[in-house]
Amino acid sequence: MRISGINLPDEKRVDIGLTYLFGIGRGNVGEVLMKAGVEPSKRIKALTEEEQKNIQKVLETYKLEGDLRVEIQDNIKRLKEIGSYRGLRHSRNLPVRGQRTKSNARTKRGKRVTIGAIKKEVAAKMGLVSE
Repeated sequence: MRISGINLPDEKRVDIGLTYLFGIGRGNVGEVLMKAGVEPSKRIKALTEEEQKNIQKVLETYKLEGDLRVEIQDNIKRLKEIGSYRGLRHSRNLPVRGQRTKSNARTKRGKRVTIGAIKKEVAAKMGLVSE
């Protein structure tokens, strides 16, 4: 089954397989399947053509994949332009939602870079110390 350019895995259950779409998560997949009238425990390969059409019809009302990514990027761009605190945090590549950064935030800030003392010979080569 293919929805908005994404191939859904045939062996997965429908409620798990639909979460492969950007914009559909575990929270709203139940709502989608209820509106489409499809049982969540069914496998994707076991869906009939009618059920696939119903799911696709329901998903048309949601903003998915590329459209959603563009909207999120526009929102971040707007925050940066107006100079809000959240926009500054985004532009400095730091956590936006109040997390501590002294000891954590490695995912956002990247790999640790140790800045420490350097040997005298290395400093001389770099031109930092006059001999």
